[in-house]
Amino acid sequence: MPATHSSRMIILGSGPAGLSAAIYAARAGMAPIVVQGIQPGGQLTITTDVENYPGFRDVIQGPWLMEEMQAQAEHVGAQMMYDHIIDIDLSERPFKLTGDGGNRYFGDTLVIATGAQAKWLGLESEHLLQGKGVSACATCDGFFYRGKKVVVIGGGNTAVEEALYLTNHSHDITIIHRRDSFRAEKILQDRLFAHPNIKILWNKAVETFVGGGNPEGLVGLDLIDTVTGEKSHISADGAFVAIGHKPATELFVDKLPLDEGYLVVEKGTSRTSIPGVFAAGDVTDKIYRQAVTAAGMGCMAALDAERFLAEADFEAMVHA
Repeated sequence: MPATHSSRMIILGSGPAGLSAAIYAARAGMAPIVVQGIQPGGQLTITTDVENYPGFRDVIQGPWLMEEMQAQAEHVGAQMMYDHIIDIDLSERPFKLTGDGGNRYFGDTLVIATGAQAKWLGLESEHLLQGKGVSACATCDGFFYRGKKVVVIGGGNTAVEEALYLTNHSHDITIIHRRDSFRAEKILQDRLFAHPNIKILWNKAVETFVGGGNPEGLVGLDLIDTVTGEKSHISADGAFVAIGHKPATELFVDKLPLDEGYLVVEKGTSRTSIPGVFAAGDVTDKIYRQAVTAAGMGCMAALDAERFLAEADFEAMVHA
């Protein structure tokens, strides 16, 4: 039978933002409930080597980091629920959420930390070589390709920014774009065209990511010309798919303000347009999208929610 759960705080999402919010909220005595969603642990669970999360001198594994964060949250009093929310009512407090199995969740506050997913090309070879030379985050993985040959796939701001960032690590960068012009902002294009270490392959699409070696890793890409159909091959040690991100905000369309699909929060805070509803991590961050920034936002959301409840409790007491 469907169950009903109530808490002073419901957290949607169990990546760095959601679990950090859970840790701070639990330590404040709010007994938060974390609804983990369809990808418990978030994007770090599909990331292998993590070298830029503070506190670890050696490379750590993404799944291990998320297991430790969850264990810490549970240790201080957070409750994990393995459920997927399909409906949400933000019209009044407590906010009401409904899981796909019929379970209902009521929260005096809500922290939305549903994250965002990198867009992929959808190739089988791309999936097979993820973490083995194929990545969707140059800031996360670019360091591993110092002095190596890399390619970036895409033509928008994301692709141009990734290529420019990679110049910190590689002297041989090629952008592969399926059209004959970029969609990126002109100032970014000017910087790109002026850089001597970046080459551009126009009107090319990736047909296959080619693996090799033992252990297997990316060794090149098979391309096809989008105009002539001519096939070609380029060797590469690393490939970064940079065709954008899609925030998980489907539940909040027409319920909360969105900017290019990302939840809008008050500048310098985690507060959304609805009092008591907060957003943290990649679901509201179109710029940085790092585990450490998501964790910081999760902390902000918990502190903002704690202050909100304290003020609401005081007003209720005065009114009574």
